[in-house]
Amino acid sequence: MPRKTKSAKPQAPKLPKGEAEQVRIRREVGHDFALRDDAFGRKRLAAGTSEASRVYEVSNDGFASTGGIVRVRTIDPLLGITSLSRQQREAGLRYRGDFRCSQQADVKPMRWTERIDGGRHGGGIADSVLDAGRAHAAATKALGHWEVAAVVRQVCCAEGSIKGVAEQTGEGREVVTKLLKVGLDLLAVHYGMMMGRR
Repeated sequence: MPRKTKSAKPQAPKLPKGEAEQVRIRREVGHDFALRDDAFGRKRLAAGTSEASRVYEVSNDGFASTGGIVRVRTIDPLLGITSLSRQQREAGLRYRGDFRCSQQADVKPMRWTERIDGGRHGGGIADSVLDAGRAHAAATKALGHWEVAAVVRQVCCAEGSIKGVAEQTGEGREVVTKLLKVGLDLLAVHYGMMMGRR
């Protein structure tokens, strides 16, 4: 008599490394708004959201519910905002790069007795730092309106979050996000990554 075989149930694929830990921590802390059920009924991180890309770390005993400290690593806003286009992201990163380079003037303290040569040979601020400063100033000028420039500077240069900038300015998150996108579009046009609208 032939033996009846059980129909094989489709097995759930393994979760990516660390995702189960992140899901567990979020459930314990009550941050389950970034979790979704998958086809197999498991809780998973909502892929593609900035909340899902945050990394929660637990110290002490490893359990948030028993007094362990939960730390949330901050995510770069230019990478965490998924609605930004590739050109907007690249423009923001270039603007940040010019800013950082312009801030790297190697100023060293000197003794009062040291003689100073009036020429520039072998001293002064490097040309690359000066060029980056000029590029950053020109890009800031291209932003036009001061509100747009302020939001772009806060997010790109100071790496502030949209939530933090919204709280600081008293505007809604949607307004701050829109100002950021307008500014990044203007920068992308300035850098020649996008064509300007006529």
